[in-house]
Amino acid sequence: MSSKLVVAGLRAGVEGQEILHGVDLAVSSGEVHAVMGPNGSGKSTLAHVIMGRPGYYVNGGSITLDGTDLVGMAPWERAQAGLFLAMQYPTEVPGVPLADALAEALRARGRDGDAEPEAMRELVAAEAGRVGMSTALLARSLNVEFSGGEKKRNEVVQLGVLQPKIAVLDEIDSGLDVDALREVSRRVQEMTEELDVGVLVITHYSRLLHELHADRVSVLRKGRIVATGGPELAEELELTGYAGYEEDPSAAAAEAGEPPSPTALP
Repeated sequence: MSSKLVVAGLRAGVEGQEILHGVDLAVSSGEVHAVMGPNGSGKSTLAHVIMGRPGYYVNGGSITLDGTDLVGMAPWERAQAGLFLAMQYPTEVPGVPLADALAEALRARGRDGDAEPEAMRELVAAEAGRVGMSTALLARSLNVEFSGGEKKRNEVVQLGVLQPKIAVLDEIDSGLDVDALREVSRRVQEMTEELDVGVLVITHYSRLLHELHADRVSVLRKGRIVATGGPELAEELELTGYAGYEEDPSAAAAEAGEPPSPTALP
């Protein structure tokens, strides 16, 4: 069954500061939608708000997955609905091995058979092999004393095991060397083709998109989508940078009146 994540008119940020000023975008099963932009444009805020990170507020607009409004849902509820977030800075979880964390996640989604110890070991080892991650890391506490590249490979292992409907990848390429970048991006590309996962990938650089092929590219600047196009837009950005993509003055001028009361994410 095809799935679709739709962000419509999203106004959001942290208390006292609106960072996203009416963002519209969508990503469907099997599709890669890349969101690119300079530092401070609101890219990570977009990822956090989609996944429901506490401390962020929605001032207006909607986030839906297959027609279900996600605003107001806790992060774990969004995960059960089929969302996945690969974080820019993955969290360390002392005392909890990767296999144990994934087993609980699969049980919560009703995949008890896959969560059995032997099946879980096979799933995790297979995914680790596909991204060049040492199996010696699998018995260690989740992300504890991992390098930046190992943490990012670990995120993609989790993605491959959990097989969500839509994955949000927040700068999955940061901290990766050339070989790791190739392995990680190729594996994500395979998941769009083999598992029909939809991918919203957030990045500064087009190098990630040499292996992970974007169907659509949007430029986020100062909290607004200022351009959307095909993969050729990423190539253009590699040559010209973001200087030509300034805030749309007509969009800024259209803002009038007080925004609605913010909705705190759980």
